[in-house]
Amino acid sequence: MSERPAPVLPRPLGPHAPVELYWLPLGAGGHSVRFNGRVFEAISALLQRRPRCDLYHAALEVHLPEGRFVIEMTPVPRDAGGVEARAVATGPVGSRLAGRLRLFRYEIRCWRDGTIPDLAEAVDSPRAVCVRAEQARWLLRLAPLVPTPVWGRDELAAGEMWNSNSVVAWLLERGGLDAASVAPPRGGRAPGWSAGIAVARREAHAIHTPAARGQRVAASQVRLAGS
Repeated sequence: MSERPAPVLPRPLGPHAPVELYWLPLGAGGHSVRFNGRVFEAISALLQRRPRCDLYHAALEVHLPEGRFVIEMTPVPRDAGGVEARAVATGPVGSRLAGRLRLFRYEIRCWRDGTIPDLAEAVDSPRAVCVRAEQARWLLRLAPLVPTPVWGRDELAAGEMWNSNSVVAWLLERGGLDAASVAPPRGGRAPGWSAGIAVARREAHAIHTPAARGQRVAASQVRLAGS
């Protein structure tokens, strides 16, 4: 039986936790994104027959003796200025065909001494989501392995579109934390969060199937035979 994920601490606990989560209002500092988000939420609320909610997206800060790191999903910048070295993965926005153009690509950053845009507008943040340094280091190692499907689509059949919230939820869940225990600020919603959890749990389940274990045993036997 696999161990249950550790519950995520639900309340802000100050600036010194190894991993902190920030909830940023969608479109903070950008009027176009904010307007489009409101339109999206208005349509979603109408179709689902529920009240409208404030929309949030998540970013992580990792604090370790060896340095401070920021993990987030962002558009690929027009003028990279060295930022490309901080990107550990990239993916398309809207469609794979459009993703051939820089304008329609996103990147996942895991960068030392990075900054989170509009951090001053974060709500009910930071939230301590990890209190163990080794688990924080594991999140850093996981960052390059985050799935990179088309942003805004449900290519992975997770029941919800993939976006920046999916990335953070995937990292927490694969890192052994209970991402489902994390909720956005009161009256808010984090589209894509459940998609990250669903994909992470599916992958974890696949790793522990008899077929997967057999493949790992066979691979180890091949390595031993060749040594």
